Amino acid sequence: MPPTRLKRRREARRIPRSEALLPEYDRGAVPDGLVTRRALREMGLSPGDNEGPLAILRCKLCATRPNWSCRHPSRGFLLRVDLAVPKRVPTLAQECALDKAMAARTTCPQCLRRYYFCLPLRTVGVCDPCDQGYEPSPDTYMASTTPVRHQLAA
Repeated sequence: MPPTRLKRRREARRIPRSEALLPEYDRGAVPDGLVTRRALREMGLSPGDNEGPLAILRCKLCATRPNWSCRHPSRGFLLRVDLAVPKRVPTLAQECALDKAMAARTTCPQCLRRYYFCLPLRTVGVCDPCDQGYEPSPDTYMASTTPVRHQLAA
């Protein structure tokens, strides 16, 4: 039996809050005009001209430790709302290209049914009903009026 390895205890990197590079705010104490990237997305905005975070939103655990800077991955970075711009809307050509790409991933080459999910075309090559030999339920694929092969060729 091999000898057991000693587990090395990881030292927590503690940086005093006064030496932190960015100001830190606890949840609920964030000044107006600063929001996280997720909040920007909910407002329909993208970061735009924000060149980086202006402050850090401390995690729940670090709210109990006021003297130490938050280094956890659950911390949030705060961005300015006034520098954010509206999200870009895809053009009709971009949406058409995405639809063709998804049609290639969701269409079975054997039965030409377009499913609501991506098929294992690299490993199996066909949809599960074609591979196993049973009829799929109608709620798993889209009923199309035109054959899918013509849509992919266009």
